[in-house]
Amino acid sequence: MLSNESLHPPAFSRSNSEASVDSASMEDFWREVESIKESSMGGQEEPPPAEVTPVDEGELEAEWLQDVGLSTLISGDEEEDGKALLSTLTRTQAAAVEKRYNTYTQTMRKKNKQSIRDVRDIFGVRESPPRDTCDNHTNQLDGTKEERELPRVIKASGSMPDDASLNSTTLSDASQDKEGSFAVPRSDSVAILETIPDLPLHSNGPSEPGQPVQNAVSDDDFLEKNIPPEAEELSFEVSYSEIVTEALKRNKLKKSEMKKEDYVLTKFIVQKTRFGLTEAGDLSADDMKKIRHLSLIELTAFFDAFGIQLKRNKTEKVKGRDNGIFGVPLTVLLDSDRKKDPGVKVPLVLQKFFEKVEESGLESEGIFRLSGCTAKVKQYREELDAKFNADKFKWDKMCHREAAVMLKAFFRELPTSLFPVEYIPAFISLMERGPHVKVQFQALHLMVMALPDANRDTAEALMTFFSKVIANESKNRMSLWNISTVMAPNLFFSRSKHSDYEELLLANTAAHIIRLMLKYQNILWKVPSFLITQVRRMNEATMLLKKQLPSVRKLLRRRTLERETASPKTSKVLQKSPSARRMSDVPEGVIRVHAPLLSKVSMAIQLNNQTKAKDILAKFQYENSHGSSECIKIQNQRLYEIGGNIGEHCLDPDAYILDVYRINPQAEWVIKPQPSS
Repeated sequence: MLSNESLHPPAFSRSNSEASVDSASMEDFWREVESIKESSMGGQEEPPPAEVTPVDEGELEAEWLQDVGLSTLISGDEEEDGKALLSTLTRTQAAAVEKRYNTYTQTMRKKNKQSIRDVRDIFGVRESPPRDTCDNHTNQLDGTKEERELPRVIKASGSMPDDASLNSTTLSDASQDKEGSFAVPRSDSVAILETIPDLPLHSNGPSEPGQPVQNAVSDDDFLEKNIPPEAEELSFEVSYSEIVTEALKRNKLKKSEMKKEDYVLTKFIVQKTRFGLTEAGDLSADDMKKIRHLSLIELTAFFDAFGIQLKRNKTEKVKGRDNGIFGVPLTVLLDSDRKKDPGVKVPLVLQKFFEKVEESGLESEGIFRLSGCTAKVKQYREELDAKFNADKFKWDKMCHREAAVMLKAFFRELPTSLFPVEYIPAFISLMERGPHVKVQFQALHLMVMALPDANRDTAEALMTFFSKVIANESKNRMSLWNISTVMAPNLFFSRSKHSDYEELLLANTAAHIIRLMLKYQNILWKVPSFLITQVRRMNEATMLLKKQLPSVRKLLRRRTLERETASPKTSKVLQKSPSARRMSDVPEGVIRVHAPLLSKVSMAIQLNNQTKAKDILAKFQYENSHGSSECIKIQNQRLYEIGGNIGEHCLDPDAYILDVYRINPQAEWVIKPQPSS
């Protein structure tokens, strides 16, 4: 799993990186490794070590392009989603895509496998001179319609693009071109991206300069509003890769001074903007898929800024079992569980393991260091595999010690590890550079956002569970360091053979990643606002591209003629634009909110600059309980923004709705229950 590049002596030490662990922690690690080996020799089938196959750069880059939703660059198919994705990329993201596509095309040309398009056919080449990039987003909305409808393409560049680049509303001052201009392709190149008008879209930051921040979320306390001296503000509004690129250019990247004590990890405060904060579960499945694609591109660009290759080896793929509990892919388990509970996000058997430990094991000393009774563990495993899905397993006879052992085995025996172990070499290289913990968190945040839904939801539930274990440290002797060190070989595992030194590097880095997850879990699962803005732009671009398809235009033209023939008067009404119809139906600044599950099912709400989502919920609660002896409880009800440039978005109660309305005027507004986790 680790490449030769990673095997030189690590530069980090206890003085400059928390990735170093003390001897006691390492004893926990090696004890856990020995326990794993003993359990595998005790009759439990262990998948054979993965065969090491020669790495083909072209195949790796093709796999990467597929993983980020750009398989059309390989197939050559015309597809709106791929074009829309390319149209939203920031400068650093575009450079990352171009670099991988260049490597892929060069490798394919050497093999003479197929005719490969020139990179300029995809990214275009800008002829206009570089412009200053220090104008803010409002300048982008100025200018004539003709200026805003220049072809949106991505500039071909070297490893690092210059200041003039693609238009992106996700960035702050340092990433915008003057007057919202775009890169223009050469006249002899055929750009994949067609003409896409620049749609007015605010970034997910304060809508007015100088707008005071109303709320803050910290990694430890969601109610904290003042930033203490030892804390540091963390922004979700600007592309992480752009931040580190600019910091590295100016040589202003902070170094980290770490010690073992977890309290020295910087306390982060995430300030809420007027759009509030968004959890991963607050977005539709389609939009989260786009978030995953963008996150992987952004993570790659992030590591590119440090000169670190993100993915050095082909992902280990092991076929899992089709039934049972252990060794079964998370998605297969969830498919089975959803026949019982359609809304479940975390495997039910894993939830039962959590419950058993919480019942009587939270105060048990060394709960995750104990091996349990081998005979009982083997018996319970066999019974779980045979009886759990039929609801015939007797949980009352299982002790918390056996539950803890099987919880570790559950993760260790997944066909692929819960977290992508192929990224570990990149994190090792990052640790060796000793960056500030904020940089480490940003890399981790992007990795988490790039996880499949099942992995991310399961990881969140696991970290919540471990927080309960650590909260009882005084009795169970399981500190943040103990938990992270013991769990590292179970959550980040590779079936390839490694030397002890390689295992040590893997253990140090994996344990450090788990510590960061545990420390910052209250902010780790929130979607960066700049990615949400890019998703909005993707959705808008996709709709525009679909409208521009000749077949669609022809069909619409034919239907329009048919309507005009049938009823000329009616056709004039039908030809009104959606925005015109909306303006005629509902006045500006007024939204109609629907609440199908409440007695008051619909209400027109006049918005002002201070109207929050929770104010609308409170108004519905009052209207539904008015004149009734029973107060209607809508604590679990949330306001949703549906349609327009977003699939479905469960809004933060502190979100200012007028700001959301302005960036998505075509949305519908619905009050409904929030799905349980």
